[in-house]
Amino acid sequence: MLGSPLTHIASLEGIPISPVKMRVVSLEGVIDEFEALTKDAGRTQRETLQKILEQNGETEYLHKFGLGGRTDPESYKACIPLVTHCDLEPYIQRIADGDTSPVLTGKPISSISLSSGTTQGRPKFIPFNDELVRSTMQMYRTSFAFRNREYPIGNGKALQFIYGSKQAKTKGGLIATTATTNVYRSEQFKRTMKDIQSQCTSPDEVIFGSDFQQSLYCHLLCGLIYSDEVQIISSTFAHSIVHAFRTFEQVWEELCTDIREGVLSSRITLPSVREAVSKLLSPNPSLADSIWSKCVRLSNWYGVIPALWPNAKYVYGIMTGSMEPYSKKLRHYAGRLPLMSADYGSSEGWIGANVNPSVPPELSSFAVLPNIGYFEFIPLEKPKGQQLAKTASTVHYTEYEPVGLTQVEVGKEYEIVITNFAGLYRYRLGDVVRVAGFHNSTPELQFICRRSLMLSINIDKNTEKDLQMVVQEAAKLLAAEKLEVVDFTSHVDTSTEPGHYVIFWELSSDTTGEVLRSCSDILDLSFVDAGYVGSRKTGAIGALELRVVRRGTFEKILEHYIGLGAALSQYKTPRFVGLSNNKVLQILCRNVTGCYFSTAYAV
Repeated sequence: MLGSPLTHIASLEGIPISPVKMRVVSLEGVIDEFEALTKDAGRTQRETLQKILEQNGETEYLHKFGLGGRTDPESYKACIPLVTHCDLEPYIQRIADGDTSPVLTGKPISSISLSSGTTQGRPKFIPFNDELVRSTMQMYRTSFAFRNREYPIGNGKALQFIYGSKQAKTKGGLIATTATTNVYRSEQFKRTMKDIQSQCTSPDEVIFGSDFQQSLYCHLLCGLIYSDEVQIISSTFAHSIVHAFRTFEQVWEELCTDIREGVLSSRITLPSVREAVSKLLSPNPSLADSIWSKCVRLSNWYGVIPALWPNAKYVYGIMTGSMEPYSKKLRHYAGRLPLMSADYGSSEGWIGANVNPSVPPELSSFAVLPNIGYFEFIPLEKPKGQQLAKTASTVHYTEYEPVGLTQVEVGKEYEIVITNFAGLYRYRLGDVVRVAGFHNSTPELQFICRRSLMLSINIDKNTEKDLQMVVQEAAKLLAAEKLEVVDFTSHVDTSTEPGHYVIFWELSSDTTGEVLRSCSDILDLSFVDAGYVGSRKTGAIGALELRVVRRGTFEKILEHYIGLGAALSQYKTPRFVGLSNNKVLQILCRNVTGCYFSTAYAV
């Protein structure tokens, strides 16, 4: 990567200085490099695009559009169209099937990343290579450098609730797994975690264990074994941390027994996990007694994290977007400890680092690293009459020609377009962001939402199309009763723990509770997104709830929008109703005549 901060770390390797001194000097170098990169972000962007196109100039995709070896932004934008994943999918599929010619990239694609959000029950294939690993490590080091400047840590460990996913092989022999798993299994990840004093308390066997619940239990156990050394509590998503401590409330006594006796619980049946964790265990009655006494003194588990990990400095993970609802519960567990939102990225690649770690998670913004990809921004404007819509999935934006990284304006909203080193060219990410300000000449972005994403609690991601297909599947049962769904919408209820999906239905006529309970089961099972299915099986997401509303309810919603000035000719029923849209949610809830919870995943 251009001017990568990794060079500052690498330049110190082999120099016989103290670990503390090496870490301080290295992190200052990382910050200095970030400041240099962002001082003239426009120049850095031009150089980055030039490097991407030079590396990949002989690819089939770029030849197709007649770029002819040019590497300037003007030619690139004139020749190469904006695309979505569907446009690149045939090329990516050829790579997955074993085509070794330069289809999208000049350098080899080492593996395939699978997105967890799907539109048709099928994960997206995304090219992954060593360049993405390097940009990931740059992001980790950059954000850590800024965090450590405000919340310095010493030599220690991190209690990380991270989990590798299953790894499959494509027809062409490439490993296909989630982007995070591709990162976790790299040697660079381990070296970087050591460099930034964030080595996981758990062995690899736990991270890559095939049983989520067993891995979670062992993460908690390993974290307690190293409780005095833990300085960071983290996970990719805030929800995973909250879910971990909900589990802790149920198993803490058993964990104490394991530590007291030095014998791992019989609930851990995976041989590799059991062997790895057992090596860390030895009888420690004093630690067990200390944990026990602290737990029994807690009031409703408030402040459990600082109580059990007294040297922890902060709690860290993605806390923006769909993760915001978990901030309240996370603050309850964290007590006095600061919460910090992790960096901004996607399965397609990284975008920005949180360089203002003291800002509350709900106000976090992310400074774009101008050398990890080439970025464009499609200006989005809400047409008159839709200003009150609160979710991007219900808004039909007016779009304008993309602008460059340094041409965005503070306060305005954009969709991100990314060109990266793994063969994604002018790729519409689908994320809506707002420009909060600038760090030097690079923008700081606040994530608003996914344009097409509606239902999300944990790592699940379901779109309007997914919801439509699910409702159509369940409605087949109604057809036998000569009934139809007049209209429908959805909601994510996080007022209970764990959160769950709610589907609102207005029916053409009444039917029996037995039929509607069967419909709720079908709705639940028809969401085939891997993140949703996995979360339902592990209890991280609760049972789907079908709420039937009185006839005429959706007419009242239409009248509500017309009263606000919306045009009838352009009205569309909102397919997702969030808490911010409280008036519509009130209309729905006031008119509920029956609630039916799914038993599809009942144990």
